[in-house]
Amino acid sequence: MKRKILYLFLAVCTACTAYPQKWNLPGNRAAVELQERKLSMALYAVANFYVDSTSTRKLVEDAIRGMLDKLDPHSAYMTPEETKEMNEPLQGNFDGIGIQFNMLQDTLYVVQVIPGGPSERVGLRAGDRIIAVNDTSIVKMGTADIMKRLRGPKGTEVRIKVVRRHATQPIAFKIIRGKIPIYSIDAAYMINKHTGYIKINRFAATTGDEFRQALTKLKKQGMKQLLLDLQDNGGGYMEPAIDVADQFLSGGKMIVYTQGYSQPKESFRASAKGDFETGRVAVLVDESTASASEILTGALQDWDRAVVIGRRSFGKGLVQRPIPLPDGSMMRLTVARYYTPSGRCVQKPYIKGDMADYSRDLIDRYNRGELMSADSIHFPDSLKCYTLEKHRTVYGGGGIMPDVFIPLDTMDFTDYYRNLAASGVLLQTTMSYIDTHRAALKKAYPDIRSFKQKYIVPDALIAKLEANGKAEKIAFDAKQYARSEHLIRLQMAALIARDLYDTGAYYQIINDLEESYKTALRILDDPAAYNKILHISNDGK
Repeated sequence: MKRKILYLFLAVCTACTAYPQKWNLPGNRAAVELQERKLSMALYAVANFYVDSTSTRKLVEDAIRGMLDKLDPHSAYMTPEETKEMNEPLQGNFDGIGIQFNMLQDTLYVVQVIPGGPSERVGLRAGDRIIAVNDTSIVKMGTADIMKRLRGPKGTEVRIKVVRRHATQPIAFKIIRGKIPIYSIDAAYMINKHTGYIKINRFAATTGDEFRQALTKLKKQGMKQLLLDLQDNGGGYMEPAIDVADQFLSGGKMIVYTQGYSQPKESFRASAKGDFETGRVAVLVDESTASASEILTGALQDWDRAVVIGRRSFGKGLVQRPIPLPDGSMMRLTVARYYTPSGRCVQKPYIKGDMADYSRDLIDRYNRGELMSADSIHFPDSLKCYTLEKHRTVYGGGGIMPDVFIPLDTMDFTDYYRNLAASGVLLQTTMSYIDTHRAALKKAYPDIRSFKQKYIVPDALIAKLEANGKAEKIAFDAKQYARSEHLIRLQMAALIARDLYDTGAYYQIINDLEESYKTALRILDDPAAYNKILHISNDGK
């Protein structure tokens, strides 16, 4: 029987080579269909005749990955699980119980309870330690396994047990899961009476609405100029980035256009009225600013609408189209390149099929000294472009080069600090302190303004940090501590503020460390310096 099947298979293979007279197809479609049949026959042969058992699903997945791996670095295949994991942060919500947490000594420690969420409604608090989910202990369990147990479809029930300070025994909660928002704006606050600050962490489906709400809030508080922070923003959806850019540009101005071998040119322009078309703007970028963030930054830079401050951005100028597959998996296939209004493609060079070389780019930048000195960055004249209002020189072919370069500052990052942070000692010491002082801290500092003005990290907490470090075999180094003391104290204060208030409070504290943040604020507050960078005359023209 096997021999008959083999003969039939060989006959099919032979018949498949006689395609030219049978296929009267335009262009190269006939050749494509031949390769499709070739691939199908190879899969059939391996699945039916290979010496050992095989998984058809794995064979197909490996074949798809193999194809995409030979293309660009951003075309990729994702399993159904990977697809869901990738989409959740970009869709703007997920089903769960509504908490932010850290792992503290192998226990889930609730950092923040999301307002209006299921956990808040049943009385869960910041500082609670979740020890069991549905009667299963989660102590020492991995984060991924814990997440699987806490998340689930909206309307379903989850039972947890919590250890709470001063409680004599664990407290049981029954929580009905709900839709939990994922915010793409980490912080939106007033730095001073006329300067607003907004930090966007990703471009998700809700980012445009979130950004307009943040603008409205800050304008009501007197904002006349804006510091927009896109550092560490790896991108996301293109449409929300276009939406945000639209708030700064007048009607009809090009924001971005895309074009590919099989994709005709498609242009995206600003609508009639944006919410912040006047007023000084500074944009912070770094080597982790990528994709949709570069679309926004490139549009504002090309129209001389903002001063870009920081270090050269990542350099991702390829557009991926999601292609759903029947089993819930997905291909993200690069179909076009995007171009800034001046015609720049910011995609950095790559070798097809060599992901390792592509991944080494940031390390190579560091080794070349590019993160420390703008003089280490060189662009060929062939990549030169000009901004559209003031005709300033800008470059494509490898990220967005800022107007004002800020070197990477590593002076305070001593080995002693890195070891305390990497081991979790710094976080655990701070969380333990909050756990015992939360009520007193909230009473003494009812809001972030009073906390920032008055709070000083106590020496006793620093002593506890030193002792906990020694317990983890991190020897105290007086010289290195002296260099890192300001960083350590500010980091601890920021973590305390995040726990007491919200994520935005963390940035209100920690931003005082950032040289790019301080430089941007100085430039925004100095009209002459701002205008000089953008080649604007003193009369504003």
